[in-house]
Amino acid sequence: MATKSLPLAEIFAITVTFIVNYNFKFLIVKLFETNYIFAIHYLLESDYKMRDKKSNLHKEDILALKDALELLSGKWKFCILHNLSNYGTLRFKDLQEMSLGITPKVLSKTLQELEENLLITRTVNNTKPVTVSYALTAHAKETEAVVNALISFGLKHRKKIKDK
Repeated sequence: MATKSLPLAEIFAITVTFIVNYNFKFLIVKLFETNYIFAIHYLLESDYKMRDKKSNLHKEDILALKDALELLSGKWKFCILHNLSNYGTLRFKDLQEMSLGITPKVLSKTLQELEENLLITRTVNNTKPVTVSYALTAHAKETEAVVNALISFGLKHRKKIKDK
């Protein structure tokens, strides 16, 4: 099996799509006719004291990947970031309507996590009744490439599965 170094954004985009299911010990992805093996457990729980001699990822890269996965993991974060990216500033109710199936409690918690991680800003509007709006930060706009890569990968994957 050939091994090849991937840009961190591509590794993140591929890995995050499968991170929801922790039952997988290894993820094998075929990309550009090259097989890549990702040990999810290693990426998430390793203490990273030593660099694996066979790995092309450096300690800082692995830590950065772990941070990014923890930051963006969750069922609704990409959906919320995608909606804010496409539609600009949105109110809580607008986000809830656009994210079909999300409960107000989960939306509130997810928005709080995104705000704590400086990906969105929360603005309390002085209206009656009081309304709250959310917008992407400049920092969050850097995630657009990852979101678009995931969408592209998802579309290709769905087509491949449907054509099977």
